[in-house]
Amino acid sequence: MKHIGIIAVSAEGAALCYRTICLEGAGVLGPYNHPEVSLHCFPLSSYQNLIDCGRWDAVGQQLLESAARLVRAGAEVLICPDNTVHQGLDLVRDRSPVPWIHIAEEVVAEARRRSLNRVAILGTRFLMEGPVYRSKLEPAGIEYRIPDVRQRERINQIIYNELVYARLLSASLGYFQDVIRDLAADGCDGVVLACTEIPLLISQAESPLPILDSTRILARAALRQAIGATRAQ
Repeated sequence: MKHIGIIAVSAEGAALCYRTICLEGAGVLGPYNHPEVSLHCFPLSSYQNLIDCGRWDAVGQQLLESAARLVRAGAEVLICPDNTVHQGLDLVRDRSPVPWIHIAEEVVAEARRRSLNRVAILGTRFLMEGPVYRSKLEPAGIEYRIPDVRQRERINQIIYNELVYARLLSASLGYFQDVIRDLAADGCDGVVLACTEIPLLISQAESPLPILDSTRILARAALRQAIGATRAQ
């Protein structure tokens, strides 16, 4: 099995990704078994300072620094369970020392598998307004919608003030449900949880639309590649 390297940005999203690999790995490989996993994390603040200044090239360079440390530890495939910083990854991915699985590419592949035509994108303000998903959805022929300006700002606040600290509030769950209903009324037939902490707050049972859980989709893609399986559930 290949050694998986996790480039963490926020603790909660990375932890959910790691747990998914381990728990679902056992379901595929047998009790207590999963691929070897290493994780490296610079403080979230170091990324956020660069993002706030629009220094996406520096974000990409910092991701490569984490990647180099993980490769020295033996990692053979890399993932980053943070959607927003993929805007920086897209600038440097061709310099990665080992294959790097792209979270948006895996989500779009899943959307195509489910024959979705128009998806809602929920994430940080930087992610919703940025190119990470747009650049992958448009070539795949999938339309997308994002919340309005007011909703984007409130979602961003919930992510940074609550979810990254594992504060899961019922009022925030209700807000996400209302936003998803609005996007469903705009013709969306699925919703991408394009922030790796959002799945901690809202599950499929609570969502007005079918969800594409970017955290678990990425973890499963890494698991498949690590064990060489065509499908790992």
